[in-house]
Amino acid sequence: KEDLMKVAIRYFTRTGHTKKLMDAISEAIGVEALDLSHPITEYVDILFLGNSVYVTKTGRDMRHFLQQVDPSLVGEVVNVSTAGILESSYKSLCGMCEKLGIKVSEREFHCPGEFNGLHKGKPDEADCRAAAAFAADVINNWKG
Repeated sequence: KEDLMKVAIRYFTRTGHTKKLMDAISEAIGVEALDLSHPITEYVDILFLGNSVYVTKTGRDMRHFLQQVDPSLVGEVVNVSTAGILESSYKSLCGMCEKLGIKVSEREFHCPGEFNGLHKGKPDEADCRAAAAFAADVINNWKG
């Protein structure tokens, strides 16, 4: 199935938490995880987008990246996020993508990230395994 579909992984991280999850996903599905300095230049069916919640929304780096994406090059975005306090960046990401005409999958992966002593050691190995399993499941159940 992976041969028939095109998948990309992009992420933004300040603390390394999101990168940790995206590296686990990368290893599980065999697609290189790249930071936001690497634009989407060819069509992908699925764009795994790793980001975090800063204060109450997705950071401006992610907004800037999405504004550079040609909506015709992305089948759908799959959100992967960490946050110290809020539940996920899904709502914020959906709002941004909707304005730009980019489809967002209803499926997402989210886990806590360590923040000011909260969620110590998160994301941990179990979170990374769960993110990897989530991504593999998204691909295995892709309906393209």
